Amino acid sequence: MRRTRTRTARTLAVGAVAALALSLGAPPTTAAPHGPHGPHGPGPRDGDEPLRGYTISNPTVDPLRVDGRRTRVEQGTRAHAGYVIEVPPDWNGELVMWAHGYRGTGTELTVDPPGFGLRRTFARQGYAWAASSYARNDYDVATGVTTTRDLARYAGRVLGRSPERTYLAGVSMGGHVIGRSLEEYPAAYDGALPMCGVLGDQELFDYFLDYNLVAQTLADREVYPAPADYLTDDVPVIQRRLRIAGLAPGEDPGNARGRQLRAVTTERSGGPRPGSDPAFAVWKDFLFTLYSADDGGRLARNAGRLATNVGTDYTPDAPVDLDALVRRVAPTDPRSRRTDRLIAVPRIDGEPRVPVLTLHGLGDLFVPFSMEQVYAREVAASGRSELLVQRAVRAAGHCEFTPGEARTAWRDLTAWVESGGSGPYSDRPAGDDVLAPSTVASPTYGCRFTDPRGYDAPERFATRALYAPCPAG
Repeated sequence: MRRTRTRTARTLAVGAVAALALSLGAPPTTAAPHGPHGPHGPGPRDGDEPLRGYTISNPTVDPLRVDGRRTRVEQGTRAHAGYVIEVPPDWNGELVMWAHGYRGTGTELTVDPPGFGLRRTFARQGYAWAASSYARNDYDVATGVTTTRDLARYAGRVLGRSPERTYLAGVSMGGHVIGRSLEEYPAAYDGALPMCGVLGDQELFDYFLDYNLVAQTLADREVYPAPADYLTDDVPVIQRRLRIAGLAPGEDPGNARGRQLRAVTTERSGGPRPGSDPAFAVWKDFLFTLYSADDGGRLARNAGRLATNVGTDYTPDAPVDLDALVRRVAPTDPRSRRTDRLIAVPRIDGEPRVPVLTLHGLGDLFVPFSMEQVYAREVAASGRSELLVQRAVRAAGHCEFTPGEARTAWRDLTAWVESGGSGPYSDRPAGDDVLAPSTVASPTYGCRFTDPRGYDAPERFATRALYAPCPAG
């Protein structure tokens, strides 16, 4: 049956409400905010205060020791955002800008140092790095793009001269920041390492919409737009009818409709690939939380205004003919969906001018593997595929990468960038084909760039056990 709502119809919104998961390092939650300048910052100037309603928490970052000498750390506030800059004792003349992921809807701005052991890698290799809190939280890519660029310019003053090269690296929503930054400021950056990134831009929110509308149709419990009691009143009914409540990795949904939801989710998140069935059990509950009512506020908090499933072809189409039955939803803010302007949830057109190397977990269903496929198609359409290398990792956590995986990717990216000199790039590293379905579905797909040491630390890399170990060699 269709459950009717008598309240005024509100547009759908997708709120990305989860903090980044494995391996990222949680931001400090107990430290009191600094003053507006941090421990080493300059005197007051325009932009040194956070925007109204925000506070900045920027606890002191202790310098690292490199060959017996300490790095130099500067912290402070500029462009309404907190920042950290670290300079190694033997600076090599190059800079890395770190772009953090989604921070939620709170009002405290925090700064992340580079994760996955990359902070120490940068220091040992002589790279300076800088990271911004961004000026706002929510899903606001625009502020990530502009504050990161502003900080890169400022870092040149701190360093005493402009960097010879400037790289971008980061995670999750930070991948969206990176992808758009490469197009917004095409001459500013020399290479990029987006990991678990939202490179498919607005299509991430289409995917969140799809999951919920498909589940509702299969359970015969349509509830659009999302009511306030969706998670407490409707989702338990949907889960019970589809026999997915309590489903554990390695188990099958208890009926054909639940199995169809799993199959559709696999297709919409990147197609059949190793570990897709257990990954569904990991993420099936969380994906219901990404469907909520529009509160009438900023797009950054209501990204579902851009979401659509008009024209989506759902497969498989049995036992329920989803193409005939799923409610079709057009974007409620089509102008923002189409615009090329830098908005909170902007488009990425797939037009990098410098090398880009990506990492993505095969079973990540928060920022799904399909984001890599969207970006690969767009980059190919712009004739720039020679500037893109993508690598799959056999993990189902969000941003679940080992230090070895990140370090190897960084090494290969920098060697590739350096091979360009004043001419074309020559040392293009190896990657995975993310677009050929038969390749992606291979039982050993993702083995080439998956660090086997991840299996030895289940407390840190919890989902590696969902994947069979790769063949030796």
